[in-house]
Amino acid sequence: MPAPHQQEASISVEEYLSTSYRPDCDYVDGYIEERNLGEFDHSSLQTAVAVYFGSRQKALGITVVVEQRVQVTPTRFRIPDVCIVLGKTREQIFRTPPFLCIEILSPEDRMARVETRISDYLLMGVHYVWLLDPSARRAYVATAEAGLRESKETVLRTEDPVLELPLAEVFA
Repeated sequence: MPAPHQQEASISVEEYLSTSYRPDCDYVDGYIEERNLGEFDHSSLQTAVAVYFGSRQKALGITVVVEQRVQVTPTRFRIPDVCIVLGKTREQIFRTPPFLCIEILSPEDRMARVETRISDYLLMGVHYVWLLDPSARRAYVATAEAGLRESKETVLRTEDPVLELPLAEVFA
């Protein structure tokens, strides 16, 4: 039986890549998985994060994109809410790991599914994954070294390079 929000019939990578989904969907080992989004809390937080980093792209030497297809394995494509790439990129589908992927929880998200997404990013080589919960106003940080943990800091921070996100500003 397919997972929730997943279509019944298996499709090929080629079919997934040649089909437009509104909104775009993840592709996991032959199956389409819908993403939970579209509610105000999710959308406004995604916008706040994208605007915060987007307005600093040039100064930080980064590229910020929303809802970008990321091929995490040959048979898996994920669409993070926000991606940050060091420098510039022209990849239409990211096959090079982004530096940071940011996911925003929706009320319907299940932790097991979210943890699988985070694991996919880390196994691909993404350095940092931030998980933001707009309803609880909590933030989580995941790295390959430390795993997933709740951040008690008021500013999320990466190293090498340092990127900072003041939570009060985006949770406002």
